[in-house]
Amino acid sequence: MQRFTAILESSLMELGHAVRIARPKSAVGKAQQSGRGLEKWLGYLDKFVFFLPELRQSLAWADIVHICDHSNSLYVPFLKDRPHLVTCHDMLAIRAARGEISQHKTGWTGKILQRLIAHFLSRAQHVACVSDETQRELSRICKRLENRTSVVNNGLNYPYSPMPDDEACARLRHMNVPTQEPFMLHVGGNHWYKNRLGVLKIFSRIRQEAARDLKLIMVGQEWPRGMCEFSRANSLGESVIALLEISNEDLRALYSKAECLLFPSFHEGFGWPLVEAQACGCPVITSNRPPMNYIAGDAAIYIDPEDCESAAATITKSLDTLDGRREASLQNARRFKSSTMASKYLELYEKLAPTARQATCSVV
Repeated sequence: MQRFTAILESSLMELGHAVRIARPKSAVGKAQQSGRGLEKWLGYLDKFVFFLPELRQSLAWADIVHICDHSNSLYVPFLKDRPHLVTCHDMLAIRAARGEISQHKTGWTGKILQRLIAHFLSRAQHVACVSDETQRELSRICKRLENRTSVVNNGLNYPYSPMPDDEACARLRHMNVPTQEPFMLHVGGNHWYKNRLGVLKIFSRIRQEAARDLKLIMVGQEWPRGMCEFSRANSLGESVIALLEISNEDLRALYSKAECLLFPSFHEGFGWPLVEAQACGCPVITSNRPPMNYIAGDAAIYIDPEDCESAAATITKSLDTLDGRREASLQNARRFKSSTMASKYLELYEKLAPTARQATCSVV
């Protein structure tokens, strides 16, 4: 959400608009450090009690308020008649709290919170969704919104582009990634829907079936126990390299040198790594589900994320054709420019606040 807000702010300012970011400071909970237990709930005091005076000051300045994270829809009652919109990134937490997602259990306090988030989303002046799939789920659950939703696809969140080979190799060596061995790449956190264990299972099958050696680079968080156990049981060893907290430029180098991005996610609101990879000319292999099969477009290879054996077979057959998809990947990524995203939001601002003086207040 912070990255989305930052790219929206810079894009709007490039277009000549005044933007003020208002965000809660961590006074009590320091929730951003762990996001768990008591710290998490004390953090809500920061967001919904101590932040309110600053929010009121920002409201007095702004012509329109843009709540950049739908989980902050709880601010909607404080906006009263102020023109505003909310960006909805996904409905996964709300759906899980409703019991629609068996893989993710929500506690009773979480169910209350997600019910409130959905309630106030329904009362927003307008909600912009980052994909058609997110809009479909939002409209199904928040029926009161009726015609007050639209789709604004995310723009590229960093100027990813193909990195010159010598620079990319130098960065790979710095990360202790072999430069002479082909590798597949995965980017994602440990949320259940990212299917990181599935990535290992698919890769393990590919190693058995492919006629050439491949490595797997996994960029994200520290592995949970299940992934470690699977790796040991299947002797993946040095064939898989885990990288934590790398820079955007290091990630750009990985995208530029990878054989492909393997992204068998179960669900996504948008799926930023798909566009990041393609912007670097990296072919994408992802789930044949919305929104992935829209975001990655015709350039991608599609698999069933729940059938690891079939997915591995499809990928193995496609390995020799990946280079032919690089130009199509670059072309598809051009659909998701940050300037295009900002222009579409400006069109919404003008509809919601036709007398605005070109000022916005983004709340995250």
